[in-house]
Amino acid sequence: MSRAPGMSVRLKLTLSYAGFLMVAGALLLAVVWVFLLRYVPNGQITGPGPFVPNRDDLIRAFTPAASWALVFLLVFGLLGGWILAGRMLGPLARITEATRLAAGGSLSHRIALPGRQDEFRELADSFDAMLSRLEAHVAEQRRFAANASHELRTPLAITRTLLDVARTDPDPDVDALIARLRAVNTRAIDLTEALLVLSRAEQGSFARGPVDLSLVAEEAVETLLPLAEARGVTVRASCVAAWTTGSDALLLQLVSNLLHNAIVHNLPEHGTVDVLTSERGDAVEIVVENTGEMLSPARAAVLVEPFQRGSERVRTGDHAGVGLGLAIVRSIAEAHGGTLALTPRPEGGLRVTVQLRAQHP
Repeated sequence: MSRAPGMSVRLKLTLSYAGFLMVAGALLLAVVWVFLLRYVPNGQITGPGPFVPNRDDLIRAFTPAASWALVFLLVFGLLGGWILAGRMLGPLARITEATRLAAGGSLSHRIALPGRQDEFRELADSFDAMLSRLEAHVAEQRRFAANASHELRTPLAITRTLLDVARTDPDPDVDALIARLRAVNTRAIDLTEALLVLSRAEQGSFARGPVDLSLVAEEAVETLLPLAEARGVTVRASCVAAWTTGSDALLLQLVSNLLHNAIVHNLPEHGTVDVLTSERGDAVEIVVENTGEMLSPARAAVLVEPFQRGSERVRTGDHAGVGLGLAIVRSIAEAHGGTLALTPRPEGGLRVTVQLRAQHP
């Protein structure tokens, strides 16, 4: 938006300093004029000396001196105000330059304003913190876009390869080809739907209402119980009423993703998954804890990044998902004003805790 040019803040402060100094000097001279000269009589005054000045004599002597004093105060106020305003606005100039660089796309620049804490330094520190978060977010989005492009390109490339092979094969197995194409197409659809859910959660474009996490957890357990039984995993649920405000569908997606990950990334035999909901003061929690391989805290911390799972990059496989499960969980939790915490279990496996604001219906 274009604006008409105006006076700089430094010039405005300079004029303010000079004007304040002039007013203060004029008031001081007025005090001398009113409260001193009023007691001096006018006309000829006789006294022991050869000459005693009266009021007119004092006025004639006082007026030029007062005028020069005001001129000196004006010059001193303008010069001193200009210097003081420049020193005071120095940090603001650095903040403005950093803002211009950020607007031009340079998010790596930091103000790093030295000195003790004051309003300007508080603003600079807040701006630096904002740039750090924005730079990290942009880097994460770029990685996500690159990974998403790669994951979406893979099923398309596989489909093209299958069709090319079938075209050159004089006796193709149509049933096998259709089955493989169906599997590849299903994976592409799952990835696209996961990306849509992730985008919807990040934008916060959903209706909100009272939701009982215990009912959501029980529905997710009931839905995924056949998968758990097929993989030999025992699911135990201990759910108490835990009311919050949000989207029932997105929160069901959150719990389903947690439960699906806990079932798939578990022990080969005799694995367990525990699902718990609870209410603690002004917060509600849902905890999904599973047995599994040993994980380091550093490894657990990156599991929420897109297209990550277990101990390596996500690969195509039965029930392997598309690598967006925990990324979607984090986005849904943050969209509801909540937090996601991943803690490796000492005996192996992972404990995932989602905390949301409590809201009774």
